[in-house]
Amino acid sequence: MSKYILRRILLTIPVVLGILVVTFVIARSIPGDPCRSALGERATEAACNAFNARMGLDKPIIVQLGIYMREILLKGDFGDSIRYSRPVSQMIIERLPVTLELGLSALFIAILVGVPMGVISAVRRNSAVDVATMVGANIGVSMPVYWLGLMLAYVFAILLKDTPFWLAPTGRLTAGLIPDAFYQVWGLGLTRGTTLYMLADFVSNFVFLNALITGQWDVFVDAFRHMILPAIALSTIPLSIIARITRSSMLDVLGREYVRAARAKGVAENLVILKHALRNALLPVITVIGIQVGTLFAGAVLTETTFGLSGVGRALFDAITGRDFPIIQGFTVVVALGYVIVNLLVDISYAYIDPRIRLR
Repeated sequence: MSKYILRRILLTIPVVLGILVVTFVIARSIPGDPCRSALGERATEAACNAFNARMGLDKPIIVQLGIYMREILLKGDFGDSIRYSRPVSQMIIERLPVTLELGLSALFIAILVGVPMGVISAVRRNSAVDVATMVGANIGVSMPVYWLGLMLAYVFAILLKDTPFWLAPTGRLTAGLIPDAFYQVWGLGLTRGTTLYMLADFVSNFVFLNALITGQWDVFVDAFRHMILPAIALSTIPLSIIARITRSSMLDVLGREYVRAARAKGVAENLVILKHALRNALLPVITVIGIQVGTLFAGAVLTETTFGLSGVGRALFDAITGRDFPIIQGFTVVVALGYVIVNLLVDISYAYIDPRIRLR
């Protein structure tokens, strides 16, 4: 197992290098002038020349690529934002936790609802429950994330206003509610700019986790209410796909000999479904869940823009429209690394779900 994991990690190195190069080239292929986006359309030619020289954009593209690769590989430095003149690494620390909380919340909903839906639909094949479940799944996979987000905001923020069911349509927290970071509450006194401080700052930006470990229950409840609508909107498509794949895999397993043998021996139906059928049907489901992580990150761009969340998706959208190359490159690389790690975890989980699989 350890050799397999090490080999997979080593194989990710050329993948990451390829992502760096491709992202760099694609970012600079976007039509538009970074200078005009940052300084405005009325910026003079002299101002743009000075701007490009300051940002290193006046050098040949191959030289820019070499500098970029050197800074990332040797120093772990993604550079500074063109529009905001801030380190991209600091922006990742601030924005990535929001996207991870949104993505994990949506994935939790998709698994919690999608897998039982697929199991029930397979067990009651061709029944009214099966038909209703699959129709609902087809509708769910057909609805665009941005449209569903707007409809949810309209229903729960406007139609249900002044009712107990009202939910906040935008933002991560109520305006003015600023949670205390755990390292401040605990009086750790970390030095700003150090690696330990940046790590603590990154963890503190996970609002749910920070509120739990510091006991700020009002912050936790407020964050939970703000996360419901975007998480539901983002989870709909993965939920529908997981439900359909679970149903298909369960139908295949329920016809196997060992399931019929278990029933013939008088094993309780619940045990037959959960222990004999579901566990053996999980491999394609786990694979689809790993693939859907990429879908969640892609959908986060629209979801965060719709609900006003300051995460990776919204930062990427703003960076693309503003031709902010360092943000585009830095955030894309981080998302790609996350996707590679998730796929590695999915592969490793196969050996634990199915003992017949041996990873060497």
